[in-house]
Amino acid sequence: MSRRTSFDVPEVLGLLPDATVAKHLSRGMQSGQEFPPQVALRKASTTLGEGDARGRSQPIRELLEEAMERFADRRTEADGWLAPRLHATLRLTRAEAGDTRLWNHLAMLVAPDYVVWRHKGKEIAEGSRFSGPHHTQCFARLWWAAELFRDGRDYTPVTLACSIQDVLNTTLRLDVVDHRPTAQAFLRVLAGLVAAGTPRPGDHVNALSSAINSAASTLVYDVLAPDSPPLVDELQDWIADAATAKAAPWERLPDGPDDGRVLPSSVDALFPLFEQLRAEAPVRRRGRTADGTGAPLEVSEVPVQRTGVSLDKVLPPGMG
Repeated sequence: MSRRTSFDVPEVLGLLPDATVAKHLSRGMQSGQEFPPQVALRKASTTLGEGDARGRSQPIRELLEEAMERFADRRTEADGWLAPRLHATLRLTRAEAGDTRLWNHLAMLVAPDYVVWRHKGKEIAEGSRFSGPHHTQCFARLWWAAELFRDGRDYTPVTLACSIQDVLNTTLRLDVVDHRPTAQAFLRVLAGLVAAGTPRPGDHVNALSSAINSAASTLVYDVLAPDSPPLVDELQDWIADAATAKAAPWERLPDGPDDGRVLPSSVDALFPLFEQLRAEAPVRRRGRTADGTGAPLEVSEVPVQRTGVSLDKVLPPGMG
């Protein structure tokens, strides 16, 4: 049962324009001292079809309330728990998920309290957490993390991706992770860092993400590591099943769409290259200033110089 809130939660999701959010979002809302003006926002919204089971707000609201209770003292850990369950509950195509108006509505009318709870700093939650690009907006970033890092129906890789905030803050911005073998090979390197107990793995994530993005375009990675074509019918069936699907389980991972796994051979093809990139990428360590103000301090840590990475070394014969 959903707990009582201090504002009326619409029963059905909708679409809220960016301009409307910009007009009404105030510092009081960002600090959690005020709630968004419900009447004005509802008037500016386009309600999704009531016959579409995916438009129900209650299942999403229940997930968010459970996350706030479960991770009350460790907010960043809520991301790894919530991302796969949000994705499995809000079953969308990528085109639908690319509509910022949906995420605006969710942040401003369904769960403004969650946005503040999860992203409030010393004073406020940044405006981009309410309405912003997919890698920044509170709910879009989680849905897209689940979409880009899942392996078919398996959400296990998503929990690893969300366990280090730099993956969401940096890697999620890159177009290269649209290529599924690239995303999974990246996570295999990350898993090795975590298993080895590498200090400050986020610093390595940033360095590796930059190196992967710079080393080659997605087209080259497509050649080195072909991806299997998406199973569109299976995805559509999964979306259509939203009307009868059970609520996402809380104590185990849900099942995603059975639209095809990443080819292991393609991940194997990229993993050695990414390991080499990781070994040679400069790591920028973030610390604190000597005056104790907490301002970030970045120090370049230059690795031992090696022969360098050449994509020519790994191109198949007859290419390059």
